[in-house]
Amino acid sequence: MTSKEKVIALREEMQKNNVDAFIVYSADPHMSEYLPEEWQERAWISGFSGSAGFVVITKDKAGLWTDGRYFTQAAIDLENSGIDLFKDGIEGTPNYIDWIISEIPADGKVAVNAIATSNTNWDLLSQKLNSKNITLADLPLLKEIWKERGTPSKNPIFVHPVERAGKSVTDKLSAIRQKMEDQGATVHVISSLDDVAWTLNLRGSDVESNPVFLGYIVITKNDAVLFTGLEKLDVEARKQMDESFVKMMPYEEFYNYLKAFKNEKILVSPNSNQMIFETVKTDNQLMKAAVPGNLMKAQKNETELEGFRTVMVRDGVAMVKFLYWLTHNAGKEAMNEYTIGKKLRDFRAEGKNFVGESFGSIIGYKGNGAIIHYSAKSEGSKEVTNDATILVDSGGQYLEGTTDITRTFALGASSEDFKRNSTLVLQGMIRLSMVKFPKGTKGVHLDAIARLPLWMEGKDYNHGTGHGVGSFMNVHEGPHSIRKDMNPQDLLPGMVCSNEPGYYLEGEYGIRHENLIAVQEAEKTNHGTFYEFETLTFCPFFKDTIVKEILSKEEITWLNDYHRTCEEKLGPYLEGDVKNWFLELVSPL
Repeated sequence: MTSKEKVIALREEMQKNNVDAFIVYSADPHMSEYLPEEWQERAWISGFSGSAGFVVITKDKAGLWTDGRYFTQAAIDLENSGIDLFKDGIEGTPNYIDWIISEIPADGKVAVNAIATSNTNWDLLSQKLNSKNITLADLPLLKEIWKERGTPSKNPIFVHPVERAGKSVTDKLSAIRQKMEDQGATVHVISSLDDVAWTLNLRGSDVESNPVFLGYIVITKNDAVLFTGLEKLDVEARKQMDESFVKMMPYEEFYNYLKAFKNEKILVSPNSNQMIFETVKTDNQLMKAAVPGNLMKAQKNETELEGFRTVMVRDGVAMVKFLYWLTHNAGKEAMNEYTIGKKLRDFRAEGKNFVGESFGSIIGYKGNGAIIHYSAKSEGSKEVTNDATILVDSGGQYLEGTTDITRTFALGASSEDFKRNSTLVLQGMIRLSMVKFPKGTKGVHLDAIARLPLWMEGKDYNHGTGHGVGSFMNVHEGPHSIRKDMNPQDLLPGMVCSNEPGYYLEGEYGIRHENLIAVQEAEKTNHGTFYEFETLTFCPFFKDTIVKEILSKEEITWLNDYHRTCEEKLGPYLEGDVKNWFLELVSPL
């Protein structure tokens, strides 16, 4: 079926159930950003494949709300779908709940699938809709029309050993129980997949590019229970659970298990699915708060940081070999954005302990570089030659850690306009790399530092400057970030974050420069404790697109020092023509 036909089929189900509007969130029961195939409901009905956005269907209208990363891509994906694009965060774009209220009868009915809707969204919907006498109902209507929905993965669940995790399962459970006690909770439910995997030092592959598995954890004072596909746990994983006193139960028994709780104080994240709240709310006291382990996971221990440093060398070597290949073969042999991504994966696969990509590579040639989260398809992706600029955003999953890096450069000649904007973006990245900041600083306080060179020329970019990165875990993780919107989480030692300002000229080119950085203590003064960033990524930038006059003396010194470090770290693993080319690339500006 086409998207139009799917919407028509959904409207038929809506009519049968007297529903005036149905919301399809981009979510699974674990509120994941990247979804198992069988939970990609929003993508299935709309054709829009981005990681963020949701669709609202009424009796005669349909709309997709998404953020600035996907404005260009969404417009393309939604063509001929009958679904309108609403650019979230742009002045004049209506709030989706207000839009629903304006489009349906005053005593209307709105439905969602509660198991794929967060409690936060449910409460907000309930509050606004009830004020207008509009009913909110849990009706999984897509079950009736998505007949070919996939089935859960049977991929194995395996141990992430303490030698790489840096902390045992029993120590993590003990720390979580202490936080529960501090908050007065008697039961704690963990539903986010990366928190489940981190807590139990387990990994899997149920979600593409994310080493996680479908599962829940319930922790009490005396018990810890993992709910997952038991047949997926390998021998070592089962042994680790037994030794850590973690019980194992089938994934399907989770909600039945919750029903047994009475008169408990249950700690659960408001980002958990609404079905959890519906199951336990009647006979228990609900305590809505962030998962304690989430912040523990974000503050990497020294073992995990060493893992990052190790894989950054491995990944940097792969990147240099790839960049040499691309710059020396573009225009000489047939290639396109998709095959270039496959080639980059092959270079990474040569490295020790490579597991897979940390996300689908974003290879944007010419105007496709301006599509912020562009994904080249195997069919119809743009041919790449040596007459324009290219943006390459990619990363790898290794047993010791996760990488995420972007380099933008010219294959052939580039315009003076491109060079200037590329330098401004690099200048913002360097300034953020150099910053020193006091304890208590939040990401929003630093975001402007990376944007300032662009702002001074009336330019900006429609995405955050930095997101958290996991340790052999999801490439996007919270609770910290560096972006314009207020995130109350302080930046703390051990947090790993991307540093990726950008600039995009629709239809012409996109620019993004990205390294990973880690928060570390810098010094203590009479004014308190100050932090700084350790740059983790090792890969040179292309000097032929840098306008040296734009950079300050300090910024040039930083870049030359960075390239010297790249030479020290990567040089021993390169040889021949690749090494000679690399040494020229890292020579002083």
